[in-house]
Amino acid sequence: MHYAVRILDVEVDAVTADEAVGLITDAIDARHGHGAPSFQVATVNPEFVMHARRDAAFRRILRDCALRTPDGAGLMLGARILGHPLPQRVPGVEMVIDLARAAATRGDRLFLLGGAPGVAEAAAEALRRAAPGVEVAGTLAGDAGEEGDAAALSAISASGADIVLVAFGAPAQELWSSRNLAVSGAAVAIGVGGTFDYLSGTVRRAPRVMRRLGLEWLFRLAQQPSRWRRMAVLPVFLLLVVRQRVLRR
Repeated sequence: MHYAVRILDVEVDAVTADEAVGLITDAIDARHGHGAPSFQVATVNPEFVMHARRDAAFRRILRDCALRTPDGAGLMLGARILGHPLPQRVPGVEMVIDLARAAATRGDRLFLLGGAPGVAEAAAEALRRAAPGVEVAGTLAGDAGEEGDAAALSAISASGADIVLVAFGAPAQELWSSRNLAVSGAAVAIGVGGTFDYLSGTVRRAPRVMRRLGLEWLFRLAQQPSRWRRMAVLPVFLLLVVRQRVLRR
């Protein structure tokens, strides 16, 4: 049984990538076999935690998610500072590929929602190459706002998808899943951020050595300098984590 680490106002589940995929596939089986509740997954990074500090609705959604996987080197460092290291970073793109491979074996159906026009389709093709036999039941760029819900729900319901990968970016993707998962017909929704961009090749991933060293953020910043405003929260995040550790002592 896994445990959760509370980092500032957000609990993060201490799971490995294999455990995360296992929990998701168990949730699909439970939904089909026993009518269990739908299963929302958030891929948490320091930006999520900082946004949750000022957005009560987002904080509640993260609290209510069935699984909050640890994504981001800063989050791993924060957990170590608190004295409760997380077992493994679970990057969204790698979890999606692992999940697609499991789905290919099990027969689970995926739906890709979000991204710029054409990106979800290209990401679907990449998943078919990475996980031969996986069934991508549908793709839709969609609209993250409530005005786009009807079209997305109609497409997802018609596809018979078990898992919806939602790539609207945080917090829009988490808000979408919270509003719609229970009525979508799918068992699982996962907020996957920029995963479709990586899978499609729209954005290059950092070299493996940089990912191992926790420097993927630096590679992304070099490719997308406009991200500096978002990444500027990391030093503040770490200072607040240190404060949490000191106050707890």
